[in-house]
Amino acid sequence: MTLQARIKAFAELGRFLRDENNRSEIELWADKASHQNNWFTVENTFKALKSISEYFLTEELLTQWTDLYEIPDTPKTINSVGVIMAGNIPAVGFHDLLTIILSGHVCVAKVSSQDSYLMLALIEKLLEIEPNLEIRLADKMNEVDALIATGSDNSARYFEYYFRNKPHIIRQNRTSVAILNGEETEEDFLNLGGDITDYFGLGCRNISKMYVPADYDFTKFYDSIESLGDIFYHNKYKNNYDYNKSIYLVNQIHHYDNGFLILTPNDALVSPISVVFYENYESQEDLKNIISSQIDKIQCVVSKNGWFEGSFNFGDAQKPKLWDYADGVDTMAFLLSL
Repeated sequence: MTLQARIKAFAELGRFLRDENNRSEIELWADKASHQNNWFTVENTFKALKSISEYFLTEELLTQWTDLYEIPDTPKTINSVGVIMAGNIPAVGFHDLLTIILSGHVCVAKVSSQDSYLMLALIEKLLEIEPNLEIRLADKMNEVDALIATGSDNSARYFEYYFRNKPHIIRQNRTSVAILNGEETEEDFLNLGGDITDYFGLGCRNISKMYVPADYDFTKFYDSIESLGDIFYHNKYKNNYDYNKSIYLVNQIHHYDNGFLILTPNDALVSPISVVFYENYESQEDLKNIISSQIDKIQCVVSKNGWFEGSFNFGDAQKPKLWDYADGVDTMAFLLSL
């Protein structure tokens, strides 16, 4: 298959996902995904598929992305590239599958048990659109030529050892942070609230830490995100909130609380579900030093209108472009180097 034919297949999937006439079929996907994984609400599954269809799967964006590289219609050597997918948010492994196929290699996918229904539905639809796409499913990766894997820090150590003799990209735990400077509006805060609460905060691009000026007043932030409070009615989220609140109360740990989101000072990056850590900074120079010292654990940074160097605007954390690679590792360049 030519590169253009592969692009057209994915663009057609994007059109399928955007077409309201297909809503009943996609609702069935979302309903079954939610029964498999209670964190994958129908709303969140639709949100993930909307993001994929709008920010990944248009012919214009796919062409713009692939034009950044010299991608042959057929590589000199076609490799089988294994991908061990995460399952923390709906269809989170899709970008790796897309990249492997567009690079001209064979994708050998091990879907997450937490996200198998939705990923398999997407793969099935792709193969219905273009049966010649080289996508295979596997439980083991013994025979692959190269590997892309996403998991915890512990599983990453295992992958690094087991696949040490094969080309690989091994991703570990990461999280995302927000930088506030006191000039934020209600709209900014509402967008930031989405970056925090989308997918219940389970994604590596969800904000789990805020850096704020000294003596920062969170009143306006809490007032601005009040409309996001329906998240509290999700049973698993509520259980996490109740547990964390009780821990902070019993241990007399300073925190703020609006009834569904807790803020507490903490130097760590990764906060529990329903909690966001915050830390004060003294100056922009101080802030740059803090961020740079932890950059290997940060997936993305958000700030008002992206004022902080290398950051996204509030509300855009879950809207990565095709070339915004996980962990900052250029997956396409890796695949083309095989």
